[in-house]
Amino acid sequence: MIDPTAAAATPPAIILVRPQLAVNIGTTARAMANFGLSDLRLVAPREGWPLPEALQDTAEAAASGAVGLLRAARVFPTTEAAVADLHRLYATTARERGQGKPVLTPAVAMAHDRHSLAPDLRTGVLFGPERTGLDNDDVALADAVITFPVDPAYGSLNLAQAVLLVAYEWFKAETEDAAPFGPVERSRPASRKAVVAFFEYLEGALTEAGYFRPEEKIPIMRRNLRHIFQRAVLTEQDVRSLRGAMVRLVEGRRQPGRRGNATDPE
Repeated sequence: MIDPTAAAATPPAIILVRPQLAVNIGTTARAMANFGLSDLRLVAPREGWPLPEALQDTAEAAASGAVGLLRAARVFPTTEAAVADLHRLYATTARERGQGKPVLTPAVAMAHDRHSLAPDLRTGVLFGPERTGLDNDDVALADAVITFPVDPAYGSLNLAQAVLLVAYEWFKAETEDAAPFGPVERSRPASRKAVVAFFEYLEGALTEAGYFRPEEKIPIMRRNLRHIFQRAVLTEQDVRSLRGAMVRLVEGRRQPGRRGNATDPE
């Protein structure tokens, strides 16, 4: 377990090396914002930075709510300049480069950083151009390689998809994979008294309808019915709803067209 009193690790920087498409820069910003990353760095983007007006509009539309993060992106002339302040660096690649570096999945790399990197140390992840990926000189700057376990029959990932997977694994490690919300308990568990009263009403109605037969099987039939409801772990609201439905069925059949009375459960 992560010590809640410990200082939080710094989220990784995302470095796009020579990105080619404005829309991918925008969707990268959106993917980062989804999972709490904010340090976007661009190395020599093909269309320049800031983008021409039409491309800027395209990128901001793709960012979809992460425009502030997009506009705060920092631009560098070289990969070396972009990573100069970082203490650990990963390079993403879909193929082995023969450089003898550790090869990690996003899950392993991000969990390692979250649990082992001191808060005052910075890490970053390099992503290459959309068409070619990182060149060997860029990969050589990294401490380790991140690769994605995908179906080899179709191993190509969109740039923003790759960023999303890394950002997700960071956030998952940061939050210990906790779900953002849980089931809402809308009613307390029903008391045994209420559950038994429901069973007795149900069994009485079924007896009147001729359900329990033959007579020698009545005990086991009653137990089987009770087991069905007991496995559901009934709440007070469940019991009220079930009993109300049964009353409506029984009383409605006896008096067609009846609208109900003050004794019926809500």
